[in-house]
Amino acid sequence: MAEASTTEHEQTLNTYQDYEDLWNGDFSKLDVVAESITFYNSSLPEGKLHGREAFEAYLRKLRSAFPDWYVVADDLLVDDGIVMKEWTITGTHEGEYKGIPPTGREFEIRGMDKILVADGKVQEARLYHNPQRVSEQLGLTED
Repeated sequence: MAEASTTEHEQTLNTYQDYEDLWNGDFSKLDVVAESITFYNSSLPEGKLHGREAFEAYLRKLRSAFPDWYVVADDLLVDDGIVMKEWTITGTHEGEYKGIPPTGREFEIRGMDKILVADGKVQEARLYHNPQRVSEQLGLTED
């Protein structure tokens, strides 16, 4: 019985690693995301998006604005198809971001994810962070 749990645990970890690689620019890992993924992020216009195509477009837009976008897992908890992750993201604003021309400024933010994995695919992801921190670091807010 424990062997099956370990296998499921390992599969969830492998799926998570592919998902992180995708966030870090390896679009060959796109199939780790379910066709029907729901992605929640308070910085999105409606707070969420649905489907692999929409998710890919979102990531490509981010990478266009921040080509060196990089996610590092600071802490990770995996249990029963759920991944909880504390992370740090860094990047440099080198492309248009939300209609704002590049500032050349760097940012570093911290946040958390809750990722639901089933059948070797990310089915749902919830991103928790303060979107205002990016704007502040890019100099897009008034002091």
